[in-house]
Amino acid sequence: MKKYLEIANAYMKAQLIWRSDTFVDVILAVAKILFAWILWSILFEGKEQIAGLGFQAMISYYIVSSYLFQLEKSAEISQQMTGMLRNGTFSKYMVIPVQTQGYFVAMEAGKIAFSAGIGLLTTVLWFYLFRIPFVHTANLKILLCGSVMVILGLLFMAELNYFLGILTLKFEEISTFLMIKDNFSAFVTGAVIPLALLPEWFIEGMRFLPFYYVTYLPSMLFIGKYEKEAFTGLMVLSMWCIVFFVLNQAVYDHYRIKYDGAGI
Repeated sequence: MKKYLEIANAYMKAQLIWRSDTFVDVILAVAKILFAWILWSILFEGKEQIAGLGFQAMISYYIVSSYLFQLEKSAEISQQMTGMLRNGTFSKYMVIPVQTQGYFVAMEAGKIAFSAGIGLLTTVLWFYLFRIPFVHTANLKILLCGSVMVILGLLFMAELNYFLGILTLKFEEISTFLMIKDNFSAFVTGAVIPLALLPEWFIEGMRFLPFYYVTYLPSMLFIGKYEKEAFTGLMVLSMWCIVFFVLNQAVYDHYRIKYDGAGI
């Protein structure tokens, strides 16, 4: 465990070199919230609620979900793995005394630890400067469940992108997979629009998939909605994390033999 903590710490410090990237992410998140503010101000004109959410609750949801969406940067894992596997520099990760999947998850954790603080400061400033009454739950158990769900969601996305990176060993070109994943996950995690606005049959289907619990459900829990789904969400997301952990290890062990034998 100490080795993985050192890896995370090293990558967290490395983010200080790329402060401009974090600043751009913050600006984009603020722009998204501002756009949502303008759009929902128009849609809520003459209405008290839409899909069970009042205006303040809707804006609170967008601010929280934008913060969580900003944290998720694991797409870099698959992109980095693809580049290294194709140019033959991935071999160094096969000889270091740590599990490869653990290395990339620790790397992602270090990056998130840095951006989490900056993003949280921006979120607090947004509420303060614009005098937005933050709609939130007062239930500490729900807050804890939501926080754990966020961590599990980030872990799942890291594992998913690690899996897509491994597929480079099989298909060599995975840009199509990455494009599908990026567009699909942005929609079904509720980062684009709250899933509450979609048909109930669609939401029911999403409850079987991990993406529902990555951004959407934690955001709703934090604003005091869907509290009955908290425990179920933790169980479902935990199972998906375990499944992908085992799947990643099995697929990696299988295809690394092909990689070594090909002498890439």
